[in-house]
Amino acid sequence: MAKQPHQLAFEREIYALENRVAKLETISDDSPESREEIRRMRRELNELKRRIFNSLEPWETVQVARHPDRPMTTDYLKLVFDDFLELHGDRTFGDDRAIRTGFGKLDEFKVMFIGHQKGKTIKERNACYYGCAHPEGYRKALAKMKLAEKYGLPIVTFIDTPGAYPGIGAEERGQASVIAINLLEMSRLRTPIICVVIGEGGSGGALGIGIGDRVAILQHAYYSVISPEGCAGILWKSAEYAEQAARALRMTSKDLNQFGIVDQVIEEPLGGAHRDHHQMANRLKMFLIHTLRDLVPQPVDQLINGRYEKFRRMGPFLEGDNLEKVNGFREEGSSMSMLPQAVELNDASEAPKPIT
Repeated sequence: MAKQPHQLAFEREIYALENRVAKLETISDDSPESREEIRRMRRELNELKRRIFNSLEPWETVQVARHPDRPMTTDYLKLVFDDFLELHGDRTFGDDRAIRTGFGKLDEFKVMFIGHQKGKTIKERNACYYGCAHPEGYRKALAKMKLAEKYGLPIVTFIDTPGAYPGIGAEERGQASVIAINLLEMSRLRTPIICVVIGEGGSGGALGIGIGDRVAILQHAYYSVISPEGCAGILWKSAEYAEQAARALRMTSKDLNQFGIVDQVIEEPLGGAHRDHHQMANRLKMFLIHTLRDLVPQPVDQLINGRYEKFRRMGPFLEGDNLEKVNGFREEGSSMSMLPQAVELNDASEAPKPIT
């Protein structure tokens, strides 16, 4: 029996129309009238997908980013890279399966690949901790980056995690410290770095492999300082306000591109990447090859300086009497709001005020 696709609530109308089209194709008598009706319904289907996915709410974007059928790192390793040889272990504690590393071949380029992996089956997800890496995962990633620097290989990272693993063991082994070290070392690695958010980009778990010369995001992915549930738990003491938190965080690709957090948004196939893995992989591959051809010839010192300035420009604010609007930030009295429209809700009664 064929596996039934996972349907998000806002996709049900799309699946219903697809079923009608499939049924009509089955009973069609191949007359000109029937063919024209099928073409009309297919145009209607494409327009419906375009209308729905071009107007997703932030929480709906989070649902798409977490879609179980969405292509993951292992899918892209097969579809994007011409060859891949995995490397294991951090030489200190163990091999964290939430982060995959290895040598990859991408057209004419040899690269070092590093990416989160969530797993597809329950067994794989338990082994990968649902993409939540431990300190040994980030140590493994940094060790392979240093190897890439030594041999002059560009680095490609794929980000797809709700956050670093929050367990006691991870904290005992220095989770926060290891991520901080990765941020420092990636900022000054003497080799090109390309980072792509392919699904979830949550908290320091994403940043641990997210410092690069180019940072891109897939159209229906998200990238945030915290997950919506985590934000709701802190502000409203309940994860049931995750939808409001998602709006407040301004973490969709459109917002991130506007604020200068990402350099490019990679458009997904109509209806999301989970509907066409091959087309999404082709678009991602073209982006990577084009970016590598741009970055590899550049002098190393120029890359490092540009990388430094890129991240220094993020999140600007002004204090004192010379307040101006910066990157869309709005003035509020004598101070600058750091999060534009951060907790504006459609109805003040939707949720209690954040606890301070």
